Amino acid sequence: MALISAGSCMFTGLGLIPDFGGKVDPTRLASQVVTGVGFLGAGSILRQGELVRGLTTAASIWVAASLGMAVGFRYYGLAILLTVAVVIVLFALKPLEERLFRRRRFHRRETDPQPDEIPE
Repeated sequence: MALISAGSCMFTGLGLIPDFGGKVDPTRLASQVVTGVGFLGAGSILRQGELVRGLTTAASIWVAASLGMAVGFRYYGLAILLTVAVVIVLFALKPLEERLFRRRRFHRRETDPQPDEIPE
């Protein structure tokens, strides 16, 4: 996550330098960072049967890139505020979710008959 954040910060900062490759539009550079990070996040999502894993990792990758871009564009206050919000969401909401949805943790809804239940 730190490497993703640092890399997106570097690309954003380079887009702000007037002499870097002539005229560079920083917003176009930022959109390319978001696109590339989207592919990284999509690669971290795995499906194992009915379970989908890696969604939090994918979202964390995306947020890490946005934090790097905020620092690269010199929005330090926004980056700090977002970092605090992300830490709260990642650490504080997990125990709350486990308490509220205890029964649903391994709940599986079966609507189709299983192969051994099909009459012949």
